[in-house]
This record gives sequence, C-alpha cells and structure tokens, in this order.
Amino acid sequence: MTSRTTDRAATYFFWGTGFLIMIILFWFLYRILGDGLHMLSWNFITGKPSEIQAGGGVGPMVFNSFYILFLSLLFSLPIGLGAGVYLSIYAKQNKFTDIVRISVEALSSVPSIVFGLFGFLLFVNWMGLKFSILGGAATLALLNLPVLVRVTEESIRAVPESYWEASLALGSTRWQAIARVLLPAALPSLITGITLVAGRALGESAILIYTAGLSVSRFFPDLNPLSMGETLAVHLWYVQSEAIVPDAKDIAKGSAALLLIIVLIFNLLIGIPSRMLSKKLSGGK
Repeated sequence: MTSRTTDRAATYFFWGTGFLIMIILFWFLYRILGDGLHMLSWNFITGKPSEIQAGGGVGPMVFNSFYILFLSLLFSLPIGLGAGVYLSIYAKQNKFTDIVRISVEALSSVPSIVFGLFGFLLFVNWMGLKFSILGGAATLALLNLPVLVRVTEESIRAVPESYWEASLALGSTRWQAIARVLLPAALPSLITGITLVAGRALGESAILIYTAGLSVSRFFPDLNPLSMGETLAVHLWYVQSEAIVPDAKDIAKGSAALLLIIVLIFNLLIGIPSRMLSKKLSGGK
C-alpha cells in the first residue's frame, strides 16, 4: 500500500469517525430534547416541587445547582490554581513532586461515588454539617481539585518559555512574571478547563446524594449554606427512581432537557469568549 493510499484511507477513517460521533451526539440531543421540551414552561423552571400532586416545578433545584457550583469553585479554584502554579514554576524535579503528580492523576480518575462516601464521612458525620449545601460544595470541590491542578500545570507549561525568560530579563519578579505574563497567556486554556470542570459539577449526582441530600428548603431562594440542597441532577435521579408524584416520568424528562440546555448554554457563554480571547492573544491567526 502506497503512502498516498494510506493517507487517503486514514483521512476517510477520521472523517467517518467524526461524522459517527456527530450522529450519536445529535441522536442524544434529539431524544432528550424531543421528550422533554414540551415540559419546559416558566412555571416548571421557577416553580416549587410537589411530592404528591402533579404539576410541580424545579426552581429550587436549579438555584441549588448554581449555588453549589459557585461555592465549590470558590473553594477549589484558589487551591487548584495555586497548586498548579507551584508544580509548574516553583517545584523542583524530585521524588516528592513525582509522588504529588502521580497522586493528583490518580485522584482525578477516582469514581465520584468514592468522593461522595468520603464527603459523607468527613463533612456530614465527622464535621457535623449533616446534609447541606456546604457539605455538598466542599465534596464537589475535592472532586474538581485534581483536575484543576493538572489543567493549570499543563496550561502554564504550554506557554512558550521565551515569555517567562523575557519577563525576568526585563526585571520582573517571579510573581510579576506569573501574574502579568504566564497566567494571561494561559488564560484561554484555563478557562476551557474550568468550563469542563463546571459542566461536570452541574451534572454530578452521586456525590450530592450523600452530602447535599434529597430535599430542598421551604424558602426559595435560600442562601443558607447549612440547608439541604437537592440539585437538578439529583432531582432527576430521584423522580425517575423513587418519586410517587403522578407525573414523575414527565418531570424527569423535563429535568433532563433543562439540565442539558443549561450545560450547553453555560459552555457556550464561557467557551465563545475563551476562543475569542485565544485568537486575540495569538494575533488573530
């Protein structure tokens, strides 16, 4: 087989694989949105849930989803970014840093249910937070922390070393070079990583079942971090498996469609500015 034939076969293979993935993706979108879009009304999106009568909404669950996401990023971003900067700039190449990197990579592949059980033992039982928004957000931060560390380290290492050397040559301190050169240059990659982490957090359920609970506060919106905080993803699991409300199947379909739309909009609102910023930093190429 000649090199041209091999190249053509590889091209057809990759194009075919890409089309197959797109077909599967559109099929999922069609099934989920097709079954649940008819449920999406203002009363459904903002209304309170009902345990017995049909016609309940998911307003508190949507609020709790973003509230827990915000708190989890508030906990994990400073630590994750700081640890990534340390490993990429300050840490020396030795056995200790090798162990740290291996540990971070191992933690990033741990199933979320394990983090949920750990959060249940640590935050719910030992620290006495019980089922609460704060406990769920703290456990979710632990889940996202290894990914943020790896994303930050790889994003900074991807910045050309000449940027770093030029900044130091002009008299900058290490911190000035990091804050004014490396982090802005790595910002598009960092935003992409944070978006992926946030999208994963919005759809997480196993962790929050064990830490945030399966109920919501009587008040809406409730900013008390010690109140129970059922999210939209957890509510989707609950109504599909255990709810006794007559229209449980329709609520599950509507919740799935709403969750999918929220994740898509969230990724677009962050991903599009990130791409524009990346093109601007690269000189519009």
